[in-house]
Amino acid sequence: MSRFQVKKVAVLGAGVMGAQIAAHLVNVKVPVVLFDLPAKEGPKSGIALKAIDNLKKLKPSPLGTTRDAELIQPANYEEHLHLLKECDLVIEAIAERMDWKSDLYHKIAAHVAPHAILASNTSGLSITKLSEALPEQLRPRFCGIHFFNPPRYMYLVELIATPATQPQILDDLETFAVSVLGKGVVRAKDTPNFIANRIGIAGMLATMVEADKFGLTFDVVDDLTGKKLGRASSGTFRTADVVGLDTMAHVIRTMQENLSVETDPFYPHFATPPVVARLIEKGQLGQKTKAGFYKKVGRDIMRYELESDEYVPAGQKSDDVYGRMLKRPAAERLRLLRDSQGAQGRFVWAVLRDQMHYAAVHLKDIAHTARDVDFAMRWGYGSKQGPFELWQEAGWLDVAKMIQEDIDKGEALSSAPLPDWVFNGPVAEAGGVHTPQGSFNPTTGQFEALSNLPVYQRQYFREDVLGSQAPDPATAGTTVYEDDGVRLWTLDNEVLIASIKTKMHTISPAVGEGLMHAVDLAERDFQGLVIWSNDEWFSAGADLQTVMQGFVAGGAITVGGMEEELQMLMLRLRYAQVPTIAAIRGLALGGGCELSVYCSARVAAMESYIGLVEMGVGVIPGGGGMTYIARRAAEKASYSTGTDLLPFLTEGFTAAAMAKVGTSALESRDLDYILHSDTIVANKDELLYVAIQRARAMFQCGYRPPLRRLFPVAGRDGKATIQGSLVNMRDGGFISAHDFDIASHIAHIACGGDVDPGTLVSEEYLMQLEREAFTALVAHPKTQDRLLHMMNTGKPLRN
Repeated sequence: MSRFQVKKVAVLGAGVMGAQIAAHLVNVKVPVVLFDLPAKEGPKSGIALKAIDNLKKLKPSPLGTTRDAELIQPANYEEHLHLLKECDLVIEAIAERMDWKSDLYHKIAAHVAPHAILASNTSGLSITKLSEALPEQLRPRFCGIHFFNPPRYMYLVELIATPATQPQILDDLETFAVSVLGKGVVRAKDTPNFIANRIGIAGMLATMVEADKFGLTFDVVDDLTGKKLGRASSGTFRTADVVGLDTMAHVIRTMQENLSVETDPFYPHFATPPVVARLIEKGQLGQKTKAGFYKKVGRDIMRYELESDEYVPAGQKSDDVYGRMLKRPAAERLRLLRDSQGAQGRFVWAVLRDQMHYAAVHLKDIAHTARDVDFAMRWGYGSKQGPFELWQEAGWLDVAKMIQEDIDKGEALSSAPLPDWVFNGPVAEAGGVHTPQGSFNPTTGQFEALSNLPVYQRQYFREDVLGSQAPDPATAGTTVYEDDGVRLWTLDNEVLIASIKTKMHTISPAVGEGLMHAVDLAERDFQGLVIWSNDEWFSAGADLQTVMQGFVAGGAITVGGMEEELQMLMLRLRYAQVPTIAAIRGLALGGGCELSVYCSARVAAMESYIGLVEMGVGVIPGGGGMTYIARRAAEKASYSTGTDLLPFLTEGFTAAAMAKVGTSALESRDLDYILHSDTIVANKDELLYVAIQRARAMFQCGYRPPLRRLFPVAGRDGKATIQGSLVNMRDGGFISAHDFDIASHIAHIACGGDVDPGTLVSEEYLMQLEREAFTALVAHPKTQDRLLHMMNTGKPLRN
């Protein structure tokens, strides 16, 4: 792998994107200096300071933990240009003005270190033209690096070279973006708006044109073009509000200024829509101004109506029949939509047709392969499939004929025919642009494989496209054991992998038995055990339906037995003779959190959301969660000179009693669900690789499980102190009577029950207290109401 090291980064421009790029850099432990103009009043770096402070207020948070904002170094161009010499990467992220960017480059060029990479975060300006403002010696180290908003959460980064950019520069930057920043990289050609915004904005404009043609309102369009269509849930107009109508207008203007009818046959439809122009004129720019296509009035959502220039009630949905159509297999779905008699169905077909038509016509100009377009739309615009993937799934030549027929009849947005490669040659013969050999490159006429940069060796299951026949984690490797609950398998015959198969990876009795078996196998035949699944759930916790069925069938005794089995699994993981690693990605809630904290170590993706949320369903963390909190308090207190356990227990108790969930791996570490000795991985696709390496390294370093030992608890005095606070919260109306009851049980367990402060207890003793509280609460009618409400709606009930 490339040894290009990024020890420090400078971000030029403390606007919305620049500040958030800086935030993500500190998320992944990269020191960063955030530059902006010198302030006219107050501290010279006041603009950067204000931007850094504002990061703490943004939702969703650009920071993994808000206190890390202080790690961003503020700077200004008047006093601190010498700091650029210390930076290995300089990212320019100022406003989208060619003249402003050129002026800045003239100012900084002499201060950029001779080895450093300079990259522009422009969303669509010509990288080659920008490079003309740089001295000759800096041009080979200059390129485009286009993050998507918000940078922490959006997976896509586009890299754009100029003719002068050294190939190694792009390789180094891609390696850094993938492994350190955790991004999916697409290399785009230097054309207006690159790939994602070129296809995406053209698609949004086409959607607006088609919506107007078919007479559909914004809310109906968003209902049709959101989740039902396999795209971002915000749909079209809500997405525009989130992006910002001024930002959208700028991207449209870039297309207008840099394209023409000669270079883009869809150009006549790139006019700024009248509704967008009117909203911008009114200063209603979307989410940032709390009004755009939509605005919230009290609890009501209103939508803008151009005809009346007023906001009217929103919330209209599409007809159910089209929702059912969109669930059909791809070929049938497209045919039904195209042949539909209703405006909504024909509108959806038109939107899909327009995007596929546009992508095919421009593929050769904007991208190296069809895979780049599909990745860009998936990673940058939240689509489940890219346009070429849908086209290929639905039947390549059949869909091509449908599109061409619409073009010939004048129903498409442009009269430009589909390129010849669509109907003739290797694509037609293969039945699409994606094959096991690679994806189609219209410039070479060949199918090209994925990048083989060494960094991708860290991704056992790289994201790929439909038709590539990439390895499937559900069947890859060698299966050692499999049933309905788990699959136990290995890639290397050294580390065993356990993948939970239940919905949301809930821990049913069968899953518990399977994981017990996994520990047995790992101890007998392997160097370690990794618990990993290839989706956005680590585990949603205990299977609530099984818990309720157990209560109905056998009452508290049956539920208590089920809880004891779960607790024994946790202890089995903790005291296994080989390292057990929780490879966490996405949600690890309730029993999923308990499963992770009882493993020997954790490897967590940055976007991991971990917490003990049992309060929301009316019970206590009964799979060892409260035992863990009490033990961790004792461990932390042992390093202190004081003897009072309560200060070390308060945070853990509060997290469980308030069902707090860490909104990142970093925040989960603040809640003590991830330890400082654990590993946080930026790229989700490197998670399994790192977890296996961690297990193997621990084993080869002579891993031994911790010795079982007694530890002190806060006792009745600690419980009384906590109880006093709970009484005040209940009497003040901050928590319900049932919340008070549950929290009292949590305090009872965390403090070790009715014992003297400092009493030494075992994990098994505290787990007995957990079972007593859990079974008592399951029998309570209000807890049963919470459990049933969660199972029926997926949402917590507070009663």
